[in-house]
Formats: sequence, structure tokens, C-alpha cells
Amino acid sequence: MARIKIDFPNNIIATIKLKVRIGDINYGNHVGNDAFVSLIHEARIQWLQQNGFSEIDAGGAGLIMADLGIEYKKEAYYGDEILIEIGAGEIARVSFEIFYQLSTERNQEKVLLAKAKTGMVCYNYELKKTISVPDNLKLILQAG
Repeated sequence: MARIKIDFPNNIIATIKLKVRIGDINYGNHVGNDAFVSLIHEARIQWLQQNGFSEIDAGGAGLIMADLGIEYKKEAYYGDEILIEIGAGEIARVSFEIFYQLSTERNQEKVLLAKAKTGMVCYNYELKKTISVPDNLKLILQAG
């Protein structure tokens, strides 16, 4: 079976720290797959907010997640503080890639938990159509 392989880019444009909540834990006593998706989403929202943006208005464009891939590496547990590094990938006319690298520290060593990639599309909700990636958003994506 071919597995997803995500290559995290060299340019880190943000780092976000999030703590694993009890609601993130599944019946296996570790963070569930769906909770990893929520952590990634929260990190993206915080990164946008740090830059004065939101998913509804990222420099004049709304954002829609067109795809998502996650490569799970290790389990995460209740109380873990997860460092989420965010990097930017390819920027096209109406879309761009965001990469995420999730890790925690255990026994004074960095433990890689997961890598993820989202494909984001810029969208005008009033006109109901895709639009170009705004220049001010491009600048932030290229800042790393």
C-alpha cells in the first residue's frame, strides 16, 4: 500500500503552540485522527489572526480548504503541548499550499507527531467564484 509522504518546506512562516484537551482523546487514549485535523485548523486560524486576517477575509479573499493530507507519525496524549510549525508551499493564481509539522517534547527530545498539507483556494463568497491570491497574503506566505 502506498502511503502519503509529506515533505515539509524549509520556510517556516509561523509557530503555534496548542495543548491537547481531554476532548481530543479517543477510545485508544490518544489524540484521534479528527482531533489532529482540528488542531491543524486551529493553528491556521491563529496564524491568520496574527497577520490580521481570517478565513472569511484573508487580505480581501475568503479561503476554502480544497484538500487535506496527513502523515501520522506518533501518538499524542492528553496534556501534551504540541508545537505546530507552519510553512508555505506552492502559490498558484487562485490557490496555495500550507504545510504543518506537529511535534511535542518528551524526555527533553523533540518527537514528530504528524505532518500535514492543506490546499487552500481563494474565493469571493459574494460573487461565488474563485479569485486571485491577494498580494498581501502572498507576502505573508513568502515571508519564511
